[in-house]
Amino acid sequence: MSIQKVRDYFSQWGMEDKVMELTESSATVEEAAAALHTEGRRIAKTMSFLVGDQPILIVFAGDARVDNHKYKERFHKKASMIKADQVEDLIGHPVGGVCPFAIHPGVDVYLDESLKRFHTVFPACGTANSAIELTLDELMTYSKAREWVDVSKGWQEDCI
Repeated sequence: MSIQKVRDYFSQWGMEDKVMELTESSATVEEAAAALHTEGRRIAKTMSFLVGDQPILIVFAGDARVDNHKYKERFHKKASMIKADQVEDLIGHPVGGVCPFAIHPGVDVYLDESLKRFHTVFPACGTANSAIELTLDELMTYSKAREWVDVSKGWQEDCI
């Protein structure tokens, strides 16, 4: 089970008990926000893309959308999401539970600037009813993210 794989992953830092298994679905931003009693924008949604034949993950704030122009400038390719039926094979977690923890080797993780508005965020933990609350520093550490990127839109209006 994917949540156990994530718990095992977090055990190297003594954080396995922080992984929450929810009674309700957290597969979408809206469902996760309701289950966690928080704002949807604080849900750290992990989206999977192919850059050529290389799978990557980008973690966005719940209210952010991919900005195709910024994405192409950063990755030199058009944004191409991994097909739902290929996500688990390429990333290591099923759709609805995709997270940047305990993923297949060679999958690079990036964190989007849209997350920087928050002290803590809630990424999934491998299943469609799991989450963990992390600070941004913890998210960077535990996801082993390569870097922060600015490849989103739709959330900046909230910051004006």
